[in-house]
Amino acid sequence: MTDVTVVGSGPNGLAAAVTAARAGLSVRVLEAADDIGGGVRTAELTLPGYRHDICSAVHPVALASPFFRALGLDGSIEWIIPEISYAHPLSDGGAAIVWRDLDRTVAGLGRDGPNWRRLVEPLVRRIDGVVDFTGSQLLRMPMDPIAAVMFGLRSLEQGGPLWNLRFRDEPARALLTGVMAHAAGRMPSLSSAGAGLLLAAHAHARGWGYPAGGSQAIADALAAELRAHGGEIETGVIVRSLAELEPSRVILLDTSPELLRTGLLPPRYTRALDRYRYGPGVAKVDFALSGPVPWQNSQLALAPTMHLGGTRAEIVAAENEVALGGMPRHPYVLISQPSVLDATRAPAGHQVLWAYTHVPSGSTLDATELITSTVQRWAPGFRDVVLASSSLSAAQLGEHNPNYVGGDIYSGAMTLRQLVKRPVLSTRPWRTPIPGVYLCSSATPPGPAVHGMNGWFAARLALRERFGIELPPLVRG
Repeated sequence: MTDVTVVGSGPNGLAAAVTAARAGLSVRVLEAADDIGGGVRTAELTLPGYRHDICSAVHPVALASPFFRALGLDGSIEWIIPEISYAHPLSDGGAAIVWRDLDRTVAGLGRDGPNWRRLVEPLVRRIDGVVDFTGSQLLRMPMDPIAAVMFGLRSLEQGGPLWNLRFRDEPARALLTGVMAHAAGRMPSLSSAGAGLLLAAHAHARGWGYPAGGSQAIADALAAELRAHGGEIETGVIVRSLAELEPSRVILLDTSPELLRTGLLPPRYTRALDRYRYGPGVAKVDFALSGPVPWQNSQLALAPTMHLGGTRAEIVAAENEVALGGMPRHPYVLISQPSVLDATRAPAGHQVLWAYTHVPSGSTLDATELITSTVQRWAPGFRDVVLASSSLSAAQLGEHNPNYVGGDIYSGAMTLRQLVKRPVLSTRPWRTPIPGVYLCSSATPPGPAVHGMNGWFAARLALRERFGIELPPLVRG
């Protein structure tokens, strides 16, 4: 009998598997797709030689992940750390830029520069405390209470009706709103403010890095670590029911909570899953380009990550319309152009462009024209450099990866309630009522992003409860 079976080879599933294998247990990972990685896969989606990230592309949280750092992935993977963490084109042809260098960012924001510093610098200085507070379930005493209070007060400010008081000009407001919109939901809100402040702090701390060659490098590094400790991975294995699994002392699910419904659950837990809500979907388009995007502002050609959407008011209107089930004419679009610093992603002189926009859950919209016209707004002539494109609607994303219910890449709406109750209210939310079965996906704390912490927490709990193995806290290797 295998000691541990892990369903799903996303970063959390692989993190859980590595944790168990390093503890000396026999581990088998089952992956439905033909390739490992889940949300960190890279493939030629458009033309031969053009390598596109299938889901996640830029990884500020991975660089700060205590699990990845303890495992040494910050050193074993070739990370590209750009000088520009992210940028935001403005309607007047200008651009607001968050440099990794905080002083340079402050200088570029004019009279709002000092206010930007006062907002984010305390979080940057206590980034490990902020990561600890946001990087686990919230029903506990944080390692650094001062960092937690600083983060909480700033989230209250930027997540409510007073959010416009700090900044007087549009560039700073747009910069913060663009990064807050990653949370995919109503704005302003505490959850979007928290997500935005965390990402903004990372932008000036360890940076918004991404692996050379594509996100697949993260999955490959985790798989290599697993195999080095005797773990096995089987691809092309679709698990539709827990009853299909061979006997195992522990089962760790890097899946949506829906798979748990195939097991015997008590009514109270079933009701909790019934109340769990999924968020808006994502419509994604990848482009193969004959050359750089002809951005109106030349500085944007240096930025691997961008937020398109105009002013704070325009982004808020777009995101709130999606939250209500509508589709805005002028959407918020998240852009990654990794080729500006990674020549391995496309043939010489060519580039790839990764883009998505938020859409209502289950939407069948092909966003190719919508995203193309949005990029064209800030980069006249963009259509002329497009060689090919590949599109996935929210509905197709859900079919492509069953964890993305309705195209929700976060495996559950990012609301304050569901940051605390994910998917249930508990100090050990990774444990399920089914003996030996644990949930380790983004539907558990600390939620989405590529950091492996969900897998680490679930595996650590399972090892303690089912094997009597007590793992020490994470220490950087």
